[in-house]
Amino acid sequence: MDRTEMFEGLEEFDHGQYQDEVERRWGGSEAYAESMRRTRAYGKDDWARITEEGETVVAGLAGLMAEGAQAAGRAAMDLAEEHRRHIDRWFYPCSHGMHRNLAEMYTADPRFEAYFEKRGKGLAVFVQDAIRANEARWRNRERE
Repeated sequence: MDRTEMFEGLEEFDHGQYQDEVERRWGGSEAYAESMRRTRAYGKDDWARITEEGETVVAGLAGLMAEGAQAAGRAAMDLAEEHRRHIDRWFYPCSHGMHRNLAEMYTADPRFEAYFEKRGKGLAVFVQDAIRANEARWRNRERE
């Protein structure tokens, strides 16, 4: 299945337009190689499940933010952990530290920021803060 077929009917986004950038930035990494290995095996049903699962987590975070919940609160950190597990399950091994680094892109790169902001103003920062708090929570557990 080619990349066009993979994403057919899912979020309208031209993944191919960023392929050169992705390969330049991460092409030599183990995470990239693993992601390519895994995603090549996915069919339309897999992509629909992956998309639904990811959107559910983001919608949950948007809901918490709209309710006035704290990004460092348990509910937001739990959803941030589910976000990390989603990446780990479907794409590549994603440690808490790697997840924190990904979260930095959510506000530094306007494309990532727009993905979150279309669900609510301030969501990119909220998600980033929830991921940072979750990473700190897990780091503290490891010290105990």
